[in-house]
Amino acid sequence: MPKNIMEKNQIPAKAVGLGLRAPHYEEVVQNKPKVPWFEVHSENYFDECGLNRHFLREIAPHYPLSFHGVGLSLGSCDELSSHHLKQLKALINEFQPALISEHLSWTGTNGQFFNDLLPLPYTEEALNLFCQKVDCVQTELGQKILIENPTAYLQFAVSHMKEWEFLNQLQARTGCGLLLDLNNIYVNASNHGDSAATYLESINWSAVEEIHLAGFTVNEYKDGAILIDTHGSRVHDEVWALYRQATIQTEAPVLIEWDS
Repeated sequence: MPKNIMEKNQIPAKAVGLGLRAPHYEEVVQNKPKVPWFEVHSENYFDECGLNRHFLREIAPHYPLSFHGVGLSLGSCDELSSHHLKQLKALINEFQPALISEHLSWTGTNGQFFNDLLPLPYTEEALNLFCQKVDCVQTELGQKILIENPTAYLQFAVSHMKEWEFLNQLQARTGCGLLLDLNNIYVNASNHGDSAATYLESINWSAVEEIHLAGFTVNEYKDGAILIDTHGSRVHDEVWALYRQATIQTEAPVLIEWDS
């Protein structure tokens, strides 16, 4: 079974981390704020000679890190990008993050990429494909990765299992971990009439190794409202309520996302 990376870099239980962004670099380097850990978006640091990588070299010795990817497109029918994997592996080998994660989604096909994380049909065929991709990534990296539940603004009529069933089966078959985004769960439940409580009752908590919290925006229309996962506000009370339920089940570290 894939393993996590070096024990010395592990994130403390229930520790609250922040997303490391470029406007924060100088503050973090100069003042070393008492933040238990930082999450970084892996692809932003692929350039070995880039400014982002330079600052990460300054910051990494002082904080545990979680690497969060958005570009592997694990749900696509295309083959994995060997170049992308090579860059990710080099980044991981240099910085030895505590956690590595990606999304239950796809981002492009046939060389065309979208600036979004697109949903999957929850079918056996999609599950088989996703398991193959996760197995390939974990073998190449020599490490366990976590998979995050996405927001989805549509659902496929061909889906025959719930998202938590898909994730539970994925975890059982590949040994991957789970990154549970509670804001995404709430947004999807509200938009599609599902039950966030049932989701939390059904997910395999023993596999959850990181939690995300964020704010959402409500877009009003003539025939109703849609919640959008914007990371642009404080965490809403409804999402905090889900987190209180989650802490009964897990001591996974939590990231508070606020990007705009």
